[in-house]
Amino acid sequence: MPIPIDFSTPIRISAKERAFLQIQQWIIDGTIHPGERLNDVELADALGVSRTPIREALQLLEVQGFIEMYPGRATQVTKVNQEDILKILPPLAVLQALSAELATSLISKPAIDFLRNINNNFAEAVGKDDFYSALKLDEQFHKLIVEVTGNPYILKMISTLQAHVRRLFFHKSIILTSTSIKEHEAILNAFEGQDKDTAANIMRTNWLRPIEEFHSRLQG
Repeated sequence: MPIPIDFSTPIRISAKERAFLQIQQWIIDGTIHPGERLNDVELADALGVSRTPIREALQLLEVQGFIEMYPGRATQVTKVNQEDILKILPPLAVLQALSAELATSLISKPAIDFLRNINNNFAEAVGKDDFYSALKLDEQFHKLIVEVTGNPYILKMISTLQAHVRRLFFHKSIILTSTSIKEHEAILNAFEGQDKDTAANIMRTNWLRPIEEFHSRLQG
């Protein structure tokens, strides 16, 4: 199992959390391939931790659907099913729409200005076909809105689903388009107008639209 050595790791977190985040990232971006077997000894050596936090991290990854564990036989990365977009995006759209609705009455003008700046950078990245940067900016845009709600339960559920969205992006199931730029701006306008229904509706559309685009690519 090839493991890169030139990776950065977060600081001031537990060994289990660090292992979880790094292995998850390798699975998401395809460094560790779908179907590949994982060796806890190799992972422990690569991350400089004992096998215990590795095993704990792998258990969390199994719960989240990134790996499959077969006791006494093997632990391997789950396959990527492009049609999972049809299962992941609808609940994520509901949670994101709820976040937009709740954030409307809480968000400050400086926060809206900051989000608008992120969207401008997002537009620039999309215009340059720099879709990796665009993905990171899109995630930042939506995460900040969720954080405004002050609801850690919503944030945690969205974070789990978002990780799978990120994996689908790296495997070409989700494509970022310029339509999101306009939708982001419309959400910000709704925030400024204290129109929670419009903010929620546009947010839901923003997350469900990739399903339509997915169907269009299949038909094309």
